[in-house]
Amino acid sequence: MSGETSRALVLEQFGALPRLVERPVPEPRPGHTLVRMLASQVAHLDLNVVDGRFGILPDLPAVPGTNGSGIVLASDIHPEGTLVRVNGKGLGLRRDGCWADHALVPDAAVIAVPEGTDPALACSFFTPAGTAWAAVHSVAAVQPGERVLVTGAAGAVGSLTVQVAARAGAEVIGVVGRAAKVDHVPAPAKAVLASELSTEAVGGQVDAVVDTVGGPVLRDALPLVRPRGRVALVGYTAGREFSVDLADFLLADVSVLPVNLMTRGREVAADAERLLAELAAGELSLPIERYGPDRLAEAVERLRKGTVVGRAVLDLA
Repeated sequence: MSGETSRALVLEQFGALPRLVERPVPEPRPGHTLVRMLASQVAHLDLNVVDGRFGILPDLPAVPGTNGSGIVLASDIHPEGTLVRVNGKGLGLRRDGCWADHALVPDAAVIAVPEGTDPALACSFFTPAGTAWAAVHSVAAVQPGERVLVTGAAGAVGSLTVQVAARAGAEVIGVVGRAAKVDHVPAPAKAVLASELSTEAVGGQVDAVVDTVGGPVLRDALPLVRPRGRVALVGYTAGREFSVDLADFLLADVSVLPVNLMTRGREVAADAERLLAELAAGELSLPIERYGPDRLAEAVERLRKGTVVGRAVLDLA
């Protein structure tokens, strides 16, 4: 690709937004696949990296973006022209990521997706689908007939968790932080505002909570769980910390368990791929907001304010 240039969003300083620049197309090399990116998600993990507030950070300057999708241009092992998603192997963390027209990524970070899949869906489904499946089945171990409360129920992970839990036979209560998001909670969940969380509002105690937002919402949800119930911790967009009275917590006898997709990715891969087929067929839903790379600031602002419905994705086509 000598002499060719393409766009990339380059992070030059933690705490500031990446700058859209022209730079040379990466040269292919052994062990790596060159991908013409078509879409890349903008997720809270990416913003934590941009802010310099994640446990793994790249040397600057760097291209963020932990998940993307596109077409293989050059590779020793992946057929040219294949539609793929790319993630893992330090992309957007230890090495340049997916917020660029072209990405040179380790071969092992490349996974083929069915031809005809919407690239925006291809790049954004795995984290919410895999996390939802792990939270409901592996961590919270939801059983038919149980009552499950899902926080952030209009977000990407939360909305899919609502749908996966309902399919598991649970009665689902979906919690959202804003009245404008009530209508975006998937059926058949009952929607409740976080500011109104109470045993009365949710119709009694719940057997499990899948918490995607953390902070004060998690604090207020804990007392709603029955003794020996479970809380699966997924995210912390509403706050990275919360406090509990240890005496009350011990009396409540509730298990609080983390859901870490970085350690569970292989475990849930087949289930996530099956959910992709159902998403593509319209049997499940994952709302996606699309932005050109010149509108990154708008996508970031909406994500930070909590107004994004579903996933925010950079359209690089």
